[in-house]
Amino acid sequence: MTRSPLIGITLDIESGASGAFSRWPYYALRRHYFDAIVRAGGLPVGLGHDPEQADALMGRLDGLVVTGGAFDLDPALYGEAIHPKTAPKPGRTEAEMALLRAGLAHDLPILGICGGMQLMAVAYGGTLIQHIPDAHPDALPHEQPNPRDEAGHDIDIAPDTLLARIADVTRMDVNSSHHQAVRDAGSLRISARAPDGIVEAIEEDGPFFRLGVQWHPEFAIDPADSRIFAAFIDAARQD
Repeated sequence: MTRSPLIGITLDIESGASGAFSRWPYYALRRHYFDAIVRAGGLPVGLGHDPEQADALMGRLDGLVVTGGAFDLDPALYGEAIHPKTAPKPGRTEAEMALLRAGLAHDLPILGICGGMQLMAVAYGGTLIQHIPDAHPDALPHEQPNPRDEAGHDIDIAPDTLLARIADVTRMDVNSSHHQAVRDAGSLRISARAPDGIVEAIEEDGPFFRLGVQWHPEFAIDPADSRIFAAFIDAARQD
């Protein structure tokens, strides 16, 4: 492929209100995601929330990024009752699950970021911790108090993993903006953890680029963050 690979990026949605960006529902996403794809050599495009378009979209794209946001997956997806701190966005989740499954069916490279990693875990049969402070009272502050463009903690990368090959290091400094986490990665492999044991990266064993990270590499806090996007775009070029 000589052209820049076309990368779909899932969008957040807001209901709109008087005094907001729009009085009617609107899609939104930080530009960091788009900028990271451009820097790595890709051509980003935002994806709307119509599950019926998922297969057609994936047929046109060379890669998929499933993004994060200030919301949670419906725990009914993994067989649990809802926790008081869990705040789902059912419409977004339905659309992202359809896009993810269509991307898998089309053998596309997939990068899940924060909530996108959690969606990957559930799609592969895993489960989530709905509120880290309740399940692990001694855990690190994964909703870091310092700015998101700074590191919140480090992670340890498992050897002989896709992430280890991409990052070319055994430890990274990452930012942290989540109150939920992967408990069980299903059929995916856990490839990194925080010092408190919280899962920080998961991946699929096999020939395709299927990587989920709990932090936000689009902020490029650690040098390895850029290598993650570069490897993703390289995989999309070969699609």
